[in-house]
Parts: sequence; structure tokens; C-alpha cells
Amino acid sequence: MSFKSIVRELKEMRDGIGSKSRRGVAAGKHWHSRKQTHIAPDQTLLSSDSSQHSLWANLPPELLLDIVRRVEESETSWPARAVVVFCASVCRTWREVTKEIVQTPEQCGRFTFPISLKQPGPRESPIQCFIRRDRGTSTYHLCFGLVPSEDGSDKLLLAARKIRRATCTDFVISLAANDFSRASNSYVGKLRSNFLGTKFTIYDSQPPCDMTIQPTGGMSRRFHSKQVSPRLPAYNYRIGSISYELNVLRTRGPRRMNCIMATIPFSSIEEGGAAPTPTSFAQSFDEQFFSFTSLKGKEPITYSSSPSPSLSLASTPGSPQPLALKNKAPRWHEQLQCWCLNFRGRVTVASVKNFQLVAAVEPSHNVPLAEQEKVILQFGKIGKDIFTMDYHYPLSAFQAFAICLSSFDTKPACE
Repeated sequence: MSFKSIVRELKEMRDGIGSKSRRGVAAGKHWHSRKQTHIAPDQTLLSSDSSQHSLWANLPPELLLDIVRRVEESETSWPARAVVVFCASVCRTWREVTKEIVQTPEQCGRFTFPISLKQPGPRESPIQCFIRRDRGTSTYHLCFGLVPSEDGSDKLLLAARKIRRATCTDFVISLAANDFSRASNSYVGKLRSNFLGTKFTIYDSQPPCDMTIQPTGGMSRRFHSKQVSPRLPAYNYRIGSISYELNVLRTRGPRRMNCIMATIPFSSIEEGGAAPTPTSFAQSFDEQFFSFTSLKGKEPITYSSSPSPSLSLASTPGSPQPLALKNKAPRWHEQLQCWCLNFRGRVTVASVKNFQLVAAVEPSHNVPLAEQEKVILQFGKIGKDIFTMDYHYPLSAFQAFAICLSSFDTKPACE
């Protein structure tokens, strides 16, 4: 090869890298200029086929692996964590390497991709978040961090909108702060209460991991008639329930709270146990429907006469025992004349909404004492419309957020 050819190839490579770098800088400026953001959906990681044949995709595997690993280890919190997402957006090769390196919140305690919100939290130290309530719009924003920042540039994880109906109340949970349509790709689930506001059901937009499901009602797509080919989840899947003990006589004492997490086996908190960890969001409706109907030839599916369009978990004799949670019993403080719990400085305002959840363990269960007393989820008030939310393994951010939302709709009869 002549010297001129070598110079020409080096020049072309320099121009290609320069254009890529300028686009990366522009993307970084755009990220920091946004105040209300959410974890970018998986669709943003998709790239065109032309990117796959770019100079970035032709890097030696050892060099690419070292670059992505260094970026992942250096960017520990948001918004700097967005650089890791940018690496996964370069091309298909970079995306596969980034997914291989990035660990789950249980392993590293970090949020990276949207699926992190449905994966269990860390076992040792909790993930600390806060919830901001907007009374005017009946919306609730779950943000990542200890307390709200002064400039309002907090990392938005999930958002919910309260919708009152004639016989119930719905909290629609979304990845975006301004899109609560169940016909949207941002829709991740919902929380529904009964008429009295004493019992709640948690629904997920995607089927649980390795769980058998069966329909309890009519099968219908959930998208607007104007949408021709939506990339949407097909059903709601019942994954948990919450109940508050009715206190009609208003006797003195804290309200009692119980949660049944149907998709988390009780064995997950036992020694050597593991909680289900999804790796990706559900695919399009057609792919879900195909995988769902493919079960018809293998296992019998029974239909219920219930009019509810949601799906419930199949309760078979061999199914594992679900995880049960209960609120930690407070102690009565004689000097303060109130019920007290140790929130370790994360709660500063007395409120009936404050609670701590621990595992409901029976003597026959093989669970260490330290695990029995471990607070899996705590929620409390620190301002007029600001609440803290800290959660542990085996709950995910989505499940913990849904449980905390139930506290906003509980009627005074339970207080």
C-alpha cells in the first residue's frame, strides 16, 4: 500500500471519530438541559444497520471491553450515569458489551437501564429515593436521591397519576412524567384500590419471570384506535396485594398493613434463595400473544367468569409460597405520647402514612433472626408533599413505589 493511501485512510478515520465525538457532546448538553427526565426506554438503544458497520463497531474486542468497563466503573450516579447509556447506543456491538458489563441493582446498587426498576434491590445497603407529590395534578414522582435538589434536576425513576373512578381508584405508573396512557410504551403498571380504600392490587404490564399465568376474563388489546401497530404490553398481570385493617371504632393505635407479593417466593429471603430478576421488558403485543397462545397446546388454560380483563397467577399445589410482608410494630413513647419507629433520620414529620415493612416469618421457616428484623421497605414524610422511600432486596423500585402509593389513598377509617 502506498504512503498516500495510508494518509487518506487515517484522515477518513479522524473525520469519522470527530463527527461521532461532536454528536456525543451535543447529546450530553441535551441531557443536562433536561430537568424532568426518565430512564431512557430500551427502544433508544436500537441503532440502524449502518452504525453496525461504522468504525466504532470495528474496534478490537479487548479494547472495546476495556473502554466500556472503565466508563461503567467511573460513572456511579445520575446524570453522569447517562454516559453508560450512550455507550450502549453507539451500535449493536457496543450495546451487547455494555449489557454484559452492567450489573443489576442487587449486585451494584445502581440504576442504568429501565429494566433496573423491575429488578430486586441490593441486599446490604438500601436504595434511597424520595417521592414528590403534586396535589394539583394528582401526580407522584419517584426520584433517585436522598432529598430533593434545589435546582429540580433530580433523576426521575417513575411517575404515577391518581385517577378516581366510581367504585375504585387507580394509580397509573409510567416511566415518563407527562405520559400516563396505558397505550404508551412508558406504561409499566398500575395500583387499584377497592371502594373503601382498604385493599389494593398491584398490576404489572409484563408477565412475571418463570411464572405460569392464566386469564381471568376477556382478552383485549390495550391501545387507542388511532394507533396502527403499537409496541405495547397486551395485559395487566396481578403481582401483589396490599390490605389495611379496617378501624371503624377509631381505637388508639397504628393501622395494620399486610402485603402479599405473589411473584416473589418466600424462599428468596431464606439462606441461598434468589428473587426473580427480569432481564428485559416485554416485547410487542404480537410476540406476547404468540408466546401466550403457544402454551395452549401444552397446558390446559381455564377461563373464569370474572369480567376483569387482567391476568392472575396460577395457584397450583406445587407453586412456591409467596412472600408476605407486614408493618413493623412501633413502640409507645411515654414522654412523647405517640407511637415511634426508628427511621434512622430518614423521616422527620410524624404521620399516619409512615411505615416500615418486614417479612412475616413463622417459627417453622428457616430464616435467620437478622433477616426477620431487616426492614425491606420504609416510607415516611419529611415535608408537606415530600416523602422518602428506601427499599431492600427482594423488592424492586416498581413494587416498592406501588406499595407506597397505597398509603396516599387509605381512607381515614383505617387511621
